[in-house]
Amino acid sequence: MRKSLQLQADMTQEFGTCVFDVTLDCEDGAPVGGEAEHAALVSELALSATAAAPEARIAVRVHPVDHPSFDADMAYIAGRAGRVLTHIMVPKVETVADVDRAQAALITAGAANLHLHVLIESPAAVHRAFDIAAHPRVQSLSFGLMDFVSAHGGAIPADGMGIEGQFTHPLVLRAKLDIASACHAHGKVPSHCVVTEFKNPEAIRMAAQKAARELGYTRMWSIHPDQIRPILEAMAPSDAQIDQASAIILAAQAAQWAPISHAGQLHDRASYRFFWQLIERAHQTGRRLPQEIQLFFTGLGHKARLVS
Repeated sequence: MRKSLQLQADMTQEFGTCVFDVTLDCEDGAPVGGEAEHAALVSELALSATAAAPEARIAVRVHPVDHPSFDADMAYIAGRAGRVLTHIMVPKVETVADVDRAQAALITAGAANLHLHVLIESPAAVHRAFDIAAHPRVQSLSFGLMDFVSAHGGAIPADGMGIEGQFTHPLVLRAKLDIASACHAHGKVPSHCVVTEFKNPEAIRMAAQKAARELGYTRMWSIHPDQIRPILEAMAPSDAQIDQASAIILAAQAAQWAPISHAGQLHDRASYRFFWQLIERAHQTGRRLPQEIQLFFTGLGHKARLVS
């Protein structure tokens, strides 16, 4: 965890913005019998990291709502460190009632404004993904590939968890599409599952490109520091896309956001939103932006809201 936080700080300095979140793990990270001590540890790590770097983006994954340590996790972590966390991740969410319980725990802990990210990890949860995504406290849905495959009792073969099978097996592919669709229907962020082949950067890059370009995911989990740069590169807009979007947004700004003609094509507020979102994604992934566009993020951000 400390290495991940240090890498985040180093890459924030390199790119000029925080380009990935660090999620400190209580579900799989806490030893059995040591859950309370681990909750205290992740809380202190989050507090110390954000004290040193206020721009740090740190979250915590707690135990599932039906685990004996869930309430204690939420009470201590949200109560102690909720003010510095970007969100709390709740695994194995099955129903809207699970989200309601997590929300109630946040309110009790005095962290009423903290967002929830949820992991969708079973066929039943995928079935309810649209209802879960509609919950106002939920900011993002993540797909839990390995638990999803395991939940099928052998009906999906083991290679459904691999780099090829997770993009070709119909049940896995359908689940990914349903989760992404649910998120976009309710303005939430779809986060793609892990790739276990962490020693193969090309496999990571290919998975991230497929997730972003074919399935509509805008974020992706990593399980190893070596995966972070390939994911960022694959999910970031290309230089050509950034140049096109920048030219259109600057021309639109000059026209007071009225319709314009650019390269023989008509653009109006609908396409301005698209190209502004592309520029935001470029900024969030540490891509270099033209100086005039960079001003939107360093003092002229009020103008950007005109196209949102």
